[in-house]
Amino acid sequence: MKLLQRFLVISIGLGVLAVPCQYAWNRVRNQSASKEGATSRPTSTHAEVARIINETDLNTVKLSPDAAARLGIELHPVETRTMPRSRAFGADLVLPTGAAVIVSTPLTGTLSLPSGGRFPQVGQRVRAGESLLELLPMLTPERSVLTPAERIRFAEARVTVAQAQIDADGQYQQATVRVEAAQIALARAERLLADSVGTRRMVDEARAQLESAEKTLAEARVRKQLVDNIQLVEEAGTLLPLPIESPLDGIVRATHVQAGQILAGGQPLFEVMNDAVMWIKVPVYVGELESIDASQPARLTLLDGRQSEQDVMAQPTSLPPTAVPLSAAVDLYYEVANPDHKFRPGHRVVAHLPLVGKSEMTAVPWSAVFHDIYGGQWVYEQVAVRTYARRRVEVGWIDDGWAALRRGPAVGSTVVTAGVAELAGTEFGFAK
Repeated sequence: MKLLQRFLVISIGLGVLAVPCQYAWNRVRNQSASKEGATSRPTSTHAEVARIINETDLNTVKLSPDAAARLGIELHPVETRTMPRSRAFGADLVLPTGAAVIVSTPLTGTLSLPSGGRFPQVGQRVRAGESLLELLPMLTPERSVLTPAERIRFAEARVTVAQAQIDADGQYQQATVRVEAAQIALARAERLLADSVGTRRMVDEARAQLESAEKTLAEARVRKQLVDNIQLVEEAGTLLPLPIESPLDGIVRATHVQAGQILAGGQPLFEVMNDAVMWIKVPVYVGELESIDASQPARLTLLDGRQSEQDVMAQPTSLPPTAVPLSAAVDLYYEVANPDHKFRPGHRVVAHLPLVGKSEMTAVPWSAVFHDIYGGQWVYEQVAVRTYARRRVEVGWIDDGWAALRRGPAVGSTVVTAGVAELAGTEFGFAK
């Protein structure tokens, strides 16, 4: 019995020891199998790139001697030049003073259209002196013979017209005197400035007063012409219509009446806007004002600030000083011609204002810069004889046919200045 008990104890102990040994053996076998499976399976990736291309390894264009001569390739080295600096500011385009005129009725009457004409439409181009409407004082278009009662009113109308003519002539004379006085004040201020006695501010204020007086004189002249055109033919018992003409060349900006209305004197008819010349108002922070050379022209670009051959140069102009107190900014004004009506009132642009002083910049001729369809700027650098590589550049600004580079080929490199478009066509496959 004791022998049997010992045998059972030994068997149970061996069984308990065999369980963890078997577990360890199975674990080692599984790990080795997983390693073999991992080495046998292919490694998975999210993307597969045959060859990584750097921007410095772009295509090169190698021309034959005949092709180089046919394309007219010309070269120029990259230089370090002393170039004027500029800084970009947001700007608004506004109408000059007096560029928008509201035409009103000189006296009470019925509004009609001229013979063969049509009512002026918003956006319509008009010329100075063009008859747009007609006004029949105190008569209707269907009836031209005056009744006895209307003859009394006709006499009253003559008095009214005479008084209007006297008032218009008096306003015209007063405006003429103001212009002459402003001219004398401006001449005196310029003479004092030349003698180092006066200040530039006195000259600017005198010039602003002269411009204001000239605008007032122009308005008085227009009113006087309208009133003087009133003709009362008492003998025939008729009243001739009064033509309402456009005071200036421009575009009809707004209309306030319709044909057939009976209007009181002084009621607005329509507004004409002349956008042949636009002012550029540039708010500048007062801390940067001293670094800006306000006597030099400014370059106007689109809101992206990228300079191109389509940019417009705006000339500085002297206007009454204005400021924006909330933003601690003062306004600088420039003037630009707008013959093709490219700019509109309220148009937002970027004005690149010249700064005081100059700086040394890496520069290439502007003709060497090539723009791709996405607006990127490139040049073609000569890397070997008749072999050219496209290099990315970043143009800071342009001056006198030279482009200042913030990034690009090193000084001394040779770039193509003529035949750039032909090289691009050869590289991208659309050349003939």
